[in-house]
Amino acid sequence: MTVPSVNLVFLGGLGEIGRNCFCIEVENRILVVDCGIMFPEVDMPGIDLVLPDFTYLRENAERVEGVFLTHAHEDHAGGLAYLLRDVPVPIYGSPLSLGLARNRIEEAGMMGRTDLIPVHDGERRSIGPFDCEFIPVTHSVPHAFATAYHTPAGTILHSGDFKLDPTPVDGRKTDLSLMGAIADRAGGVKLLMSDSTNACRPGFTPSESTVGDSLRAVFRDHPDQRVIVASFASHLHRVKQVAEQAVAAGRRIVFLGRSMVNNVALGREMGLLHVPSDRVIDIEEVPRYAPGEVCIICTGSQGEPMAALSLMAAHEHKHVKISSDDVVVISAHAIPGNEISVTRIIDSLHRAGADVLHGGSSPVHVSGHASQEELKMLINIVEPEWFVPVHGEYTHMVHHARLAEQVGVPRDHVIICEDGDKLTLEPRRDGTASLEVERRAVPAGYMYVDGIVGDVGVGVLRDRRNLAEEGFVAVIVTVDSTTGEIVTGPEIVTRGWVHGPEAEDLIEDAKDAVRASLKAATDEGAVDFETLRRHARRSLGKFINDRTKRRPAVIPVVMEV
Repeated sequence: MTVPSVNLVFLGGLGEIGRNCFCIEVENRILVVDCGIMFPEVDMPGIDLVLPDFTYLRENAERVEGVFLTHAHEDHAGGLAYLLRDVPVPIYGSPLSLGLARNRIEEAGMMGRTDLIPVHDGERRSIGPFDCEFIPVTHSVPHAFATAYHTPAGTILHSGDFKLDPTPVDGRKTDLSLMGAIADRAGGVKLLMSDSTNACRPGFTPSESTVGDSLRAVFRDHPDQRVIVASFASHLHRVKQVAEQAVAAGRRIVFLGRSMVNNVALGREMGLLHVPSDRVIDIEEVPRYAPGEVCIICTGSQGEPMAALSLMAAHEHKHVKISSDDVVVISAHAIPGNEISVTRIIDSLHRAGADVLHGGSSPVHVSGHASQEELKMLINIVEPEWFVPVHGEYTHMVHHARLAEQVGVPRDHVIICEDGDKLTLEPRRDGTASLEVERRAVPAGYMYVDGIVGDVGVGVLRDRRNLAEEGFVAVIVTVDSTTGEIVTGPEIVTRGWVHGPEAEDLIEDAKDAVRASLKAATDEGAVDFETLRRHARRSLGKFINDRTKRRPAVIPVVMEV
């Protein structure tokens, strides 16, 4: 009897920070692991977020068994509502991950297209033909998982996002003993896929609990200033430490930002966050207290335009006005693509007179991802036959691959994949496994989301870039429908090419060029609408290129009377 092969298809997260999403296929069924978003980069004007390309899942919707969330960060769970529009499936994850994901799914009106099914630490569960074992790992959001998939081709271990924190805030450590036990079972681990985010960073990632000491010092050193701490709303361990230090310093706490308020409420409901109710106040009550009696915990650590901290920095927040009475702690590192926004906010806060502490200047943040020594330790414990680095930019994955080779994984058994690649794992008679790669086997491009519009398309984005770089020029002219002679105009309207009042002579010359071209066309007997439009566009485009060496979009508007 032939043992069926197992396929892995990568839809996102390989060669970028975000869009984490891959599929594992067993017995012609598909389990989707994570469904994340990516923040737009500077060359994506007007884009709100970037999704994986769901074409493969839409085309195989009847084969999708479910979605499993390793944890609830947006780069792993933020795309669920968009996937559910096309593929209604159940979602599995820890109770906290499901609780945090539920808010976004409900906002999108997609709860009727899914069931949320909780799984727990150390549990082994069948999801259709998928035999899954859920392994606790420490990360910057509580209750993250690594997962062992016990397949007909052998065990596949996916680390998820993790670190080896010896003193986690909630006491829930990465379960290396369970991973070792899985590796020691018959057949061992055929394939390890591991988090590459910090593969370029030497040593060990500091414990999350070290941030508590730094925060204690902030409250101690600024007793008369209001303390404003911006963090990811999902980072409940960080929120917990800020709240504990604020209460110890005798301060009242304000939770600010919709996601922060919602996530704190969920954390308190699940017993993950303990904040005395008599220490929590509403933002409207802040003026009743001296600055040294208040701590605000808010969203906006990534410079999101409408988040609480961004509104404060822009002096647009209804209740909070930044001044020299404030010390602002940005307790997060900027995600790639957000650096400019975060730097701008820091600058604005300084201009307003506030003291600003951030990860680049003060130990108020630690990463939730394993550094090189931790990554090598995991590989040593698991001893995989094959190794594939995941979750990171291409540079990160290359460094991670080198780490695997350093600790003994044969070079020809280390494979760097990219989005769209498909792996096929097959067992051999001698107990080992073969791993074949099909490059770019499925569509895996970016899907751009702008407002409530789904995929705005590469063409739209290309037009936006062109408009941003070169601007546009419209020429408006009215012609006689019989003779083709100009009745009024031409008028020229420009945005992003030249500023009209400052370039009157240039614009007049441009009008003359259009007039001459239209006259030449009519002299040759061309009076039809399309021919005149073509002449207007061509003559104005040539004039602009000759005189300014630029190529804005030229829009001819020819009206007939």
